[in-house]
Amino acid sequence: MMRSLLLALGVLLLTVEAYDVPLEKADPPLMDPRPEFPKITHRVFFKIDIDDGDDTGTVVFGLFGDIAPKAVNNFLSLARCDQGNGALSGKPLCYKNSVFHRIIPKFLIQGGDFTNNDGTGGETIYGGKLIEDESFEVRHNRPHVLSMSNKGKPNTIGSQFFINTVKTQWLDGKYVGFGIVLEGKEFVNEISKNGSNAGTPEVTVKIVDCGEMDLRPSDKEVKYW
Repeated sequence: MMRSLLLALGVLLLTVEAYDVPLEKADPPLMDPRPEFPKITHRVFFKIDIDDGDDTGTVVFGLFGDIAPKAVNNFLSLARCDQGNGALSGKPLCYKNSVFHRIIPKFLIQGGDFTNNDGTGGETIYGGKLIEDESFEVRHNRPHVLSMSNKGKPNTIGSQFFINTVKTQWLDGKYVGFGIVLEGKEFVNEISKNGSNAGTPEVTVKIVDCGEMDLRPSDKEVKYW
């Protein structure tokens, strides 16, 4: 009886010991490499006024022309204002003097409607034809990604764009990210304070000047998602 009890106790102890955490280090799990942003191919600036000059700042974008060439060429040309008047609207194909018509604090600022300035218009440089979704490679898991707006369905990109001011991963796979803010992040955040939950700006926020800039050596530095 006693012997059987001791044998049972020994089995129990062995069983308990089998659950001890091993002292040897296990091999680390394989991890995917940290994804890099695409190469910056162009640099664009916006000079922006808040409330008719009450506050003025400059925002500089780096564009990813290799992954979304049509969207980048469209945005770049509208910033350079070098394509004359639109085939549909007859208005200058130019972001200068257009406003940020939709501003939601802690979400985004949206502009690019240079024909109506209310979110219902805009026009591409391609004879007014809409642009297809070229790439969803860039994710919105960080603030200050520059993306093209659409009409709520695939392949309906015009001239409107937005900059997120927080992480907005739920936009991945729906909106084409084609650039990032290189300089002026704090000013973008300042702009976002002049909006509302409905998106209606409290004051006028206008692009008073825009254009292309030369690339800098720092643009070649690796930037991560």
